[in-house]
Amino acid sequence: MANLIVFCILAVVILGAAIASVLTARIMRAATFLLLVLFGIAGIYFVLGYTFLGAAQISIYAGGITIMYIFAINLMSKHSLQGLVEQFKGKRVVQGALISLVGLATVLVVYLKSEFLAHAQFNSVADLELPVQKIGEALVGSEKYQYVLPFELISVFLLACIIGGIMIARKEDKK
Repeated sequence: MANLIVFCILAVVILGAAIASVLTARIMRAATFLLLVLFGIAGIYFVLGYTFLGAAQISIYAGGITIMYIFAINLMSKHSLQGLVEQFKGKRVVQGALISLVGLATVLVVYLKSEFLAHAQFNSVADLELPVQKIGEALVGSEKYQYVLPFELISVFLLACIIGGIMIARKEDKK
């Protein structure tokens, strides 16, 4: 029962922060609300017993990705951010609502056709979770089906992106 209450609280926080992130006019506030959404999702992972996914959500997404967004926002010049505020027009709101309803209908049709609840077996989460040691060996191993090389390539790519962003920001300062 306590898990259900915590889940409902986290769901309300996630939905409220997601709506606030989309509707705010200030981009830094949107990034802050996104951070709150990602922390809420990590909380749901912890409630479900997925401790590794919760820790990964906090360290990778809430920590790394959000900070990268904030750096990108800060590297942009004020001139390029000035035209981003757009007024809501009735036609665009109606179009967005229709597209959202079509997406919701599609998800519901797929969900109902798949008969997920009829085939689902609800076992204990602790029985299904892999030990952290096996996950760690798969992530940093260099053998077949292990991921050390892709991690290294992604880190070099992200470093190149950061250096490119700094160079672009420095060129705009000289003008």
